[in-house]
Amino acid sequence: MILFVDMDEVMADTYTAHIEYYNREFGENLTREECMGHEVWQKVPQSRKDSIWQHYYQKGFFRGLKPIENSIEVLRELNEKYAVYVASAAMQFPNSLLEKHQWLDEHFPFIHWKNRILCGDKQILRGDVLIDDRSHNLENFVGRPLIFTSPHNIHTNHFERVDSWEDIARELL
Repeated sequence: MILFVDMDEVMADTYTAHIEYYNREFGENLTREECMGHEVWQKVPQSRKDSIWQHYYQKGFFRGLKPIENSIEVLRELNEKYAVYVASAAMQFPNSLLEKHQWLDEHFPFIHWKNRILCGDKQILRGDVLIDDRSHNLENFVGRPLIFTSPHNIHTNHFERVDSWEDIARELL
């Protein structure tokens, strides 16, 4: 079985990083709970919305992300059983390609560099399963699309949902 796994908001906690960067920059106390059902940029004042997008351009943003809970352990097991590929959009932001590669080396060294697809558009993917937090990446996937729960997608209902890496383990191991 060929299994594709997205990075941001599936393996790497980008959402929390945006909140932490925002709070540090503006001395605020924005929480994940306040953002539920929205993108972080949708929950900040209009004059600060662009600051959220600027995080992507900051050197070290992608490199410093925390792994999603239990992602390392479950992906290690999945990698032993299936052909696992990391599929991440990495071309839009200048630092993301190198930083995502370095991040994978640090946290997921068991996923060989040949199994890393850092691309611009995921419509090229052909396999059995795609785990992603963005519905637009899942809509045209030919195999089994699994939407990974993130605060921004809690109201998306037209895909099979996995809320955690424990759910993924139960489904695929």
